[in-house]
Amino acid sequence: MQVDQALKSDLSDSSPQGNAPHRWVWVLILLYFISGLTSLAYEVLWARMLGLQFGVSIFGVVVTVATFMAGLGLGSLLGVRFARNARAPLVAFAALEVGVALYALCMPWMQQVLDGWLGAYAAQAELTVWYALQSLAALVLLFVPALAMGAGFPLVLRVLAGGAASPSVSLGKIYGFNAVGGAAGALLPLLLLPWLGWSSAVRVVAGIGLCVGMAAFLLSFTPLANAAAAKESPREGAARLSFVSLAAYAGVGAAALMLQVGWTRLFGMILLRTEYVLAVLLAVFLVGIGLGSLAARHMRGARWFAVLPLLAGSFSLLGLGLVPQLAAWVEKAHFSSLAGALWWQGLAVAALTLPVTLALGAWLPLLNSRLGDQHSTGSWLYGVNSLGAALGAVLAGFVLIPWLGTMGTLCLAAVLLFACGMVWADSRWPWLTMLGVMGLAGVGRVYELPAVNVLLPVTQAGSQDIYVHEDAISITHVVERVDGQRLLLADLQRMDASSDPAAVEAQQNQARLPLMLHPAPHSVLFLGLGTGISAAGSLPYPQLSRKAVELSQGAITAAAQWFAPVNQDVMGKLAVTRDDARRFLRRDTGHYDVIIGDLFHPDLVGHSALLSVQQFQRARDRLTENGLFVQWLALNQFDAGSLGIIFRSFRKVFPGAVIFMDGFRVALVGPKDVVQGAPALLANLGRLAQAGQSAATGGEGAWTWLGRYWGPIPPGVGPVQDEWAPQIEYRLPRARYRDAFNLDVLLSKLLEQRPGLAQAALAMNVPANNAQEFERSYVASFLAARSWVAALRGDNTGEAQRLMRLAFEANPRDRWIGFDLADKMLATLPQALDRGMNKRQALQAILQVRPDHVEALRALWRMERDAGDGKMASFYRARLKALSPLDRDIYDLGLGQAQKKPHSLLPVQN
Repeated sequence: MQVDQALKSDLSDSSPQGNAPHRWVWVLILLYFISGLTSLAYEVLWARMLGLQFGVSIFGVVVTVATFMAGLGLGSLLGVRFARNARAPLVAFAALEVGVALYALCMPWMQQVLDGWLGAYAAQAELTVWYALQSLAALVLLFVPALAMGAGFPLVLRVLAGGAASPSVSLGKIYGFNAVGGAAGALLPLLLLPWLGWSSAVRVVAGIGLCVGMAAFLLSFTPLANAAAAKESPREGAARLSFVSLAAYAGVGAAALMLQVGWTRLFGMILLRTEYVLAVLLAVFLVGIGLGSLAARHMRGARWFAVLPLLAGSFSLLGLGLVPQLAAWVEKAHFSSLAGALWWQGLAVAALTLPVTLALGAWLPLLNSRLGDQHSTGSWLYGVNSLGAALGAVLAGFVLIPWLGTMGTLCLAAVLLFACGMVWADSRWPWLTMLGVMGLAGVGRVYELPAVNVLLPVTQAGSQDIYVHEDAISITHVVERVDGQRLLLADLQRMDASSDPAAVEAQQNQARLPLMLHPAPHSVLFLGLGTGISAAGSLPYPQLSRKAVELSQGAITAAAQWFAPVNQDVMGKLAVTRDDARRFLRRDTGHYDVIIGDLFHPDLVGHSALLSVQQFQRARDRLTENGLFVQWLALNQFDAGSLGIIFRSFRKVFPGAVIFMDGFRVALVGPKDVVQGAPALLANLGRLAQAGQSAATGGEGAWTWLGRYWGPIPPGVGPVQDEWAPQIEYRLPRARYRDAFNLDVLLSKLLEQRPGLAQAALAMNVPANNAQEFERSYVASFLAARSWVAALRGDNTGEAQRLMRLAFEANPRDRWIGFDLADKMLATLPQALDRGMNKRQALQAILQVRPDHVEALRALWRMERDAGDGKMASFYRARLKALSPLDRDIYDLGLGQAQKKPHSLLPVQN
């Protein structure tokens, strides 16, 4: 530290107060800490902007990070010469901070202009071309400010190298505080976005950036800081930085970002992919970098150049072996608040990644000391490392994860990190140690994503993976349970659909209701495919033109190959476009009689935009003159406040919107004009044969469906879900941990706002001669909802069962009412047998309530099989097979011969 000591001596001569230089130095370090905060806040906000363009995928994140890092890297390299020749580097730094802030203030306007320009090409561009255009747009928008931010690093180093008052103010301290500031900046948008919206959040961060620039400008006028900044810097260069060193440190940067992208995918999947978790992951990564950089001053001796690569590479590999334990802990853990969940989950992630990030943070200051200890040395290292990081992000997101999978990408990154870091090591023992670690990792098969039953040992115990697909967008699993039923899982913890018979009916209802409400549907668009079961609900309409848009290739393949037995091979009658639903509606020029918004998980990253005012407007623009848009919502995914936000958003676009309820699912029906009600529905079904009518209504009849009318969406005051001012993705995670997901509360509120019978009959245009049928079904759905509320509140008086029996008497065709009673009858079967009831008769009584009750059919089949009545056993088995074709029991073909389908031999595809 001879340079620092000489500079200290110079400044001590110029100031009678020995501690005076410390004050302005720490003020500058504080400003650079805040500069790091604004930089990462910009990055997160810009990633949000691009996420709206790229859709629900990792593309927006990767493009933002790659562009950002490339700009930082090139800015640092270009800034070396500028900083060396600058007479007032602190003024130049201030100008860059102000320039970036002013640029950010213009960003909302530039985004709107660019969005409109790109929108003109949306209709012609295929998905890959669209991504290329968006990447180019990101490069144009983000590269310039990132370049300016990168140039600020050598300027700050130049100021401190020209006059730092203490040898303790090292590059490691400067870089470390900046990284820790970045961690705070990663979390800041979590507060600003739901409170202010995207544009205002950008303005707040830009305001902070302006303050940093103005403060730095004022600091440049203080005597000591001005003298230090004006002091000539030696005409140093990068002579001691060989190409090998630069390339190796670029490789370290590439490996680091490969790890970050892979960790984001992996831990985001295990910890739930909410906006909060992703921000916490980025903050944990940056805190480790910052602490490692600050700790570098205590790392003395050349041995650290052997320790760091071994530490980083081995912990990157060995940490993957603990992923199943982390996932199992998350599944079983219970947290009292979102803050507590984020804190403990953040600590768990830090425990697995902190050794690696500490090593990454320590590398820059240690290398700087070894290779020159000059401000240009640090700038060159920072620059090539950032450029390597940009390349690593692109490779991980677009090449390696689709090719090797997340775990394989992380393993490759660990090996690359070790190999590049060993360039400066003089010892050979780390190679042997790392080979041993790689051997342990290979034995543990950490390069493979663990099976779902390992990651979720409670909810998926006994299941097995039968299909796995991973690409840059998501990880898709099809798992088979012990009973043979299959589940489609998106990013592990989110069940998209099930082959269970009750779930199949519920999914088909998503198509049945919208198509019935249109007077004569000729075309339908499904926003989301899932397993294809929902689309199968449209099959009773033989001349219907069907189209679906689905972004996940894994879901498309699963629907065609693994769910064909329960979706009636609908894929052969359905045109599927792989695209994001928002982009598809922007670029599509067609119009549809019915558009159906599928169920999804609104608290996941990016998904909430599918419930925004803008998305609802896009759907409205694609409707024919008498068209209908129906958005389905699962009540168990919302609290009362979030549901109100969606109601207000939908009503803003569809003023004549009404609500229907199907079990615990709500259908928001948005007409282009008005909902015609009973006349349209009856005319529609009248075009079909008797069998077609039964299939179109799911065997429940027209009046059962009309009786599920729940009135218009009530007007309300409050925020709406706007793409640029998001609400629900920040509310829902908090509500989940506050136990605000109370179905009884939501059902009670919906019951309160439901119109009276006469008003409902008028709204649905019920003919006078059908008033009684409508009344019975309308009252039945009301009584059923009241019964559910009582049951959810722990009724032990029998009120819930009494209400459900009254509902069944009013409308025995209602599936949910009949199944509720039948399930209770089956649950109380042991008590009935104790009272002397015949088991066969009791089971047949259940079938009289619901002829399609799978458990009662299974019990009767086994009873007749065991009794030796082959004819009746075959009869019940055939009915069971028709209702539940994937049920394992149906493969027991003989009376005592077990010939089950060998599900355990089904291959796992990647």
